Amino acid sequence: MAARESSVSVGTAEVIGFRLHANNLLSRRPVGDLLPVAGVCAVQNSPPGSALLALAARVDGVTGEHVDHLVAQDKSLLQTWCMRGAPFVFPTADGPVFTSGVLPTTEAARLRLIGGVGPALDTLGMELDEVVERTVAQIGPVLSQRALAIGELGTELATRIADTLTAAQRAAWEAPGPYGANQPLGEAVVHFCLRILTLRGIVCLAPRTGNTAPFVLLEEWLDGPLPETDPAADRATLLRRYLRCYGPASRGAFAAWLGVRAGDVGPWWDTVAAELTPVEYDGRRRWIHSEDLAELRTAHEARGVRLLPPGDPYTQSRDRDTIVDPKYQRAVWKTAGAPGVVLADGAVAGSWRSRKSGRTLTLTVTPFQPMSSRLRALACEEAAPVAVLRGAADIDVRFDDPAS
Repeated sequence: MAARESSVSVGTAEVIGFRLHANNLLSRRPVGDLLPVAGVCAVQNSPPGSALLALAARVDGVTGEHVDHLVAQDKSLLQTWCMRGAPFVFPTADGPVFTSGVLPTTEAARLRLIGGVGPALDTLGMELDEVVERTVAQIGPVLSQRALAIGELGTELATRIADTLTAAQRAAWEAPGPYGANQPLGEAVVHFCLRILTLRGIVCLAPRTGNTAPFVLLEEWLDGPLPETDPAADRATLLRRYLRCYGPASRGAFAAWLGVRAGDVGPWWDTVAAELTPVEYDGRRRWIHSEDLAELRTAHEARGVRLLPPGDPYTQSRDRDTIVDPKYQRAVWKTAGAPGVVLADGAVAGSWRSRKSGRTLTLTVTPFQPMSSRLRALACEEAAPVAVLRGAADIDVRFDDPAS
């Protein structure tokens, strides 16, 4: 059944207001709402610690201790690799949505999701699913009652899998590969396969120890497996949530957010096609969930400042021109070392970086345009809790103004 036709047309202000509202950035929610806020579209935790800052930008009274408790003791928050193979935090109750709901239905799409492993599989003369199943067969004996960083886990798994291969496969498996200095090819392949195991609900990430986030068996970590659900229903829920946060959007935008190609998203898109309404935005046809159409056309006014971390959910929209002028986009989205962004009265008005020295956090704001004294004062207020969350006692806020 096709999505129903419509002549709805919206402008940039409506789209931004809709997304700010859906992303809980118009006003902070009470701390008791932390779990539903985290479950809107999950919260990326790369670089490490960014999820905590993203939650603090949306929820009053967030502390590192509280979030750590929810992850490590209460276990109502779960950490695992998710969209685009990145680490995310989301409510454990939503586990199926962000695991089986993310897992592509075909091997070709799974290859694209994890990216880069194809040449290694060609060298081995093996298919992805075959190596994944060999990894699944060994993960229990290796990881049971243990928490292992990816390096140690990959080494042990690769050693055990090598014993199951033919002589020719084993020679290629144990030979150095192109992925890391002196790293055997098979060990690198196992690292890729672990991304599939996270989406199958077999392993997840335990809290960080030093600079590493160790893997554990999910069923042991939670004292039971994730609920058995219908993967098609999980995919439908994921797409509905995506459109709630980033709509109106296209198949291609959803595919990029997920980490696959536009041609791969039929199992998500087709399931909810009858629930979607076409929208004309920026001269192109995009899609919104029909239940969100009234909210999309509601005027939302944003006031105040938020310091959003690198990888914040709000900046994960693929139509970047909607929220950031093209001339500033290279300053916001970097392959490595991306800054945070300053959200001022609903607009991305600059970037920010921080550096901790001793007990002082120096936070430098780089405005894209001259910033009013009111917004500067609000940015300074927002910086204070960032310092606390970063373990600093003092905050030094500086403004690196654009050249006049």
